[in-house]
Amino acid sequence: MVLTELKRQRRATAMIRERGVMNRFFRWFFQNRETGAITIAQAPNRSLWIVIAAGALIWVGHPSERLGVALEVIFKTALFFWAGDEVLRGINPWRRCLGIIVLCYGLWTLPR
Repeated sequence: MVLTELKRQRRATAMIRERGVMNRFFRWFFQNRETGAITIAQAPNRSLWIVIAAGALIWVGHPSERLGVALEVIFKTALFFWAGDEVLRGINPWRRCLGIIVLCYGLWTLPR
């Protein structure tokens, strides 16, 4: 009986410790280094607005060949600029990882 209770207490202590580790990781990964708030998404900056606008024009407008190529170049350039900015100046590790993922996507989808 005493052995079972001791095992239960150890298991409960391990679970509490594990939650503490996960909580610290969550805060480290998502915490805004400037304000201390948890930041997963934020308002788009200028380069991301350019990506959104160019992407919407490509998707909705189905532009002609020359205009389509120009919009693709604008889209990719702004996307690379935004992703590089996130990698270099992201406010938390999540945003930096997001920038790396978007850079990889951009490189993967470049015409060969």
